[in-house]
Amino acid sequence: MALRTADPRTDAKQPGQRMPRSARRAQLLEAAQAAFVESGYHAAAMDDIAERAGVSKPVLYQHFPGKLELYLALLDKHSEGLEKLVREALESTHDNKERVYAAINAYFDFVSRDGAAFRLIFESDLTNESAVRNRLDAVGLVCAEAVAEVIAEDTGLTDEDASLLGMALTGLAQVSARHWLAQGSEVPKDEAARLVGALAWRGLGSFPKVGGEGSQDPAR
Repeated sequence: MALRTADPRTDAKQPGQRMPRSARRAQLLEAAQAAFVESGYHAAAMDDIAERAGVSKPVLYQHFPGKLELYLALLDKHSEGLEKLVREALESTHDNKERVYAAINAYFDFVSRDGAAFRLIFESDLTNESAVRNRLDAVGLVCAEAVAEVIAEDTGLTDEDASLLGMALTGLAQVSARHWLAQGSEVPKDEAARLVGALAWRGLGSFPKVGGEGSQDPAR
């Protein structure tokens, strides 16, 4: 006998069925994410989001005053998710080479997540909205600065120099990961991330650790 798969469109409409507020909110965000990823912010409609979630529009508006609030809630959720992945990668080892690989791999993991949430962060069609732009700029900066902190600690570079390198590394990671996914590459994810990591390490590895052998200004 085939197992029945839960369908939020029908299950959520059972008479008398009430869902805890946190669970309902998660359900609505999931439906909104699917709509935004599929259609973009401007084309996605609250009617469609409510239908996907299997609720009435009044229920949707009880949780979110409007479409922008839904979008911002998703940005906050997935920005935190990306930041967590990057920080966990940096804390996973004290070996700098492996740290670089882990940081790159965090972006490959992020773009590979179900639901294509990365499109909201890296390919938003609402960047002219200041609240959205501020969040997107913030998550990019936070991740870059997390990498920069490690670089500054290990190399003795100035904060400005380390910040530039941190932004370069995270930029390389996210663009490469998105390209890998878009091309449907036959290269396995871990192998692709390690290949890009090897490229990044070729550059970052030339900055000697503070007090290490050959420690000097790499630009000289």
